[in-house]
Amino acid sequence: MENFIVSARKYRPATFETVVGQQHITGTLKNAIKNNQLAQAFLFCGPRGVGKTTCARILAKTINCTNLTADQEACGTCDSCVSFQTGHSFNFHELDAASNNSVDDIRSLIEQVRIPPQAGKYKIYIIDEVHMLSANAFNAFLKTLEEPPSYAIFILATTEKHKILPTILSRCQIFDFNRIQVDDISNHLNKIAQRENIAVEADGLHIIAQKADGGLRDALSMFDQIVSYTNKNLTYKSVIDNLNILDYDYYFKLTQYLTTSDVSKTLVLFDEILNNGFDGNNFINGLASHLRNLLVAKDPQTTKLLEVSENIKQKYISQSQQTSVSFILTALNLANLCDLNYKNSKNQRLQVEMALIKMCHIPSVLQLASQPNGNTATDQDQIKKKTNLSSAAIPPAPAINQGSAAAVTQQNTPATPSITQAVQAAPAQEAKPTVSPSVSIPLPKRASAPADKIALNPISLGQQSKVSSLIPSLNDLNRTASGEIASDEPSFISGSDREPFTIEQLHFYWNQYANTAKEAGKINIYTLMSTSLPIKETEETLLLEIEHKLQESILQEEMIDLLNFLRPRLRNFSIFIKTKQVVKEVVNRLYTSTEKYQYLVEKNPKLEEMRRRFNLDVTS
Repeated sequence: MENFIVSARKYRPATFETVVGQQHITGTLKNAIKNNQLAQAFLFCGPRGVGKTTCARILAKTINCTNLTADQEACGTCDSCVSFQTGHSFNFHELDAASNNSVDDIRSLIEQVRIPPQAGKYKIYIIDEVHMLSANAFNAFLKTLEEPPSYAIFILATTEKHKILPTILSRCQIFDFNRIQVDDISNHLNKIAQRENIAVEADGLHIIAQKADGGLRDALSMFDQIVSYTNKNLTYKSVIDNLNILDYDYYFKLTQYLTTSDVSKTLVLFDEILNNGFDGNNFINGLASHLRNLLVAKDPQTTKLLEVSENIKQKYISQSQQTSVSFILTALNLANLCDLNYKNSKNQRLQVEMALIKMCHIPSVLQLASQPNGNTATDQDQIKKKTNLSSAAIPPAPAINQGSAAAVTQQNTPATPSITQAVQAAPAQEAKPTVSPSVSIPLPKRASAPADKIALNPISLGQQSKVSSLIPSLNDLNRTASGEIASDEPSFISGSDREPFTIEQLHFYWNQYANTAKEAGKINIYTLMSTSLPIKETEETLLLEIEHKLQESILQEEMIDLLNFLRPRLRNFSIFIKTKQVVKEVVNRLYTSTEKYQYLVEKNPKLEEMRRRFNLDVTS
């Protein structure tokens, strides 16, 4: 039986021209050979299976070739090339640092460096997986690496550049190998398939290239495995079955169900995917990748970012035209949140199903958001009916006089005229506006306000109650901007809404609220309010002294309820509370024996009688 050689070894590149996907590396090395500017040490670093060791061997063979081609490639026929290819060259040494990483191994290598080449111009030393060397081995290698003989060239290869000492890095020319592109891997596999007379489908080769994640050696290993599985008939279906990959068709079908808000078919399809042995986390990650590809396919300029075959690319372009960007972005966000919460969820299947159900409802949410003012047509009709009833129930405000009638309101003006215009248009003396008999609003009994303040408001009381709920108080805005607590003060506050109050009234209602808080179990706010009473800094400002920031945070949480309790009872809706931190000094002093005795006598007067009866003295 003929010995089988895996494709990774059988089709290993032998020249710079045949290296796949590393043109920036091979071009630099060829120019260095052409200009005779070879460094004494090279460091090849990058992911696995991208051609580091291969390029090191090609470089070692090429620099000793006695008959270079015009493209600076090894001829493959001279004595040096033949001996290298058969493994009999004395000028080429390869060390595996993964198993030879001690100081003794490096010292043995240094002893070999001292011997000049018997045939050829250079002696090349390749150290693979150089990051596995111990720290002592690196230190023993430093001097030789910095000042080697003129005929010695070191080529170091590693997948973990960060583990190499900086002193080693500074002595090498560093070449970073890239991950090989999907198209490059697919084309290389197609060439091998043609040589081996293997029937392949382009979509299947693309799947292998994507699964390899930039490593050509991994792609070749999967290629050999699937060729054996399919008996040299590599198809798209055989690839996804053998590599356990979700088919593109699943995601295209699922996206169609999501955009049509078909929850039933979506959940049935997800159940089918789970029954085929796929993990829910891999499914949601695949869905996120599919949505990302749809987003990329939206713009012809970004379509090149799709690492799929031409057939699949056209499917992405077609479905992206039928899917809105808002849907894609929202679904991407939901898929990302599901991925983050998947591992911590006890019911992982439900986690994915909830994400899919939310995605199904994205179109209806987007349709609702597209309505003007966020209202549906039914809601708009209801709002129009309420507006018509309100405008019919509230008559327009009467004109004040002929000069100001045009500036204030007319019968066709809206129910809420501009406040600034009303104030500017009001005269110095004016009668009170009449209230429409069709509007009945109970008002609390308050002291009558001055006539001039009523004259400044030419809006009926029914209209005033509507406008006051819409326009914030200017004082509230100023307090909010200055960092103070904004009150719930109505916008239209007459003189009777700012009635003066005494400090006794304030303390009475303050203690009443504190007792209510105690009964409700709010011990913290009760302790604060019972130990510290507010003072009137101004008619609108109440100052409360606190000892530390914790008390301030407790008061902040209770502030809204407290102000709502105090304002109506004090008949002043403009009051607000501010705090001031005061550090109380604690006097610690030593008491004399006489002072202690006097304190005890005050507690128990019989103690003095006992002292006199027994003729006792108070010692200091």
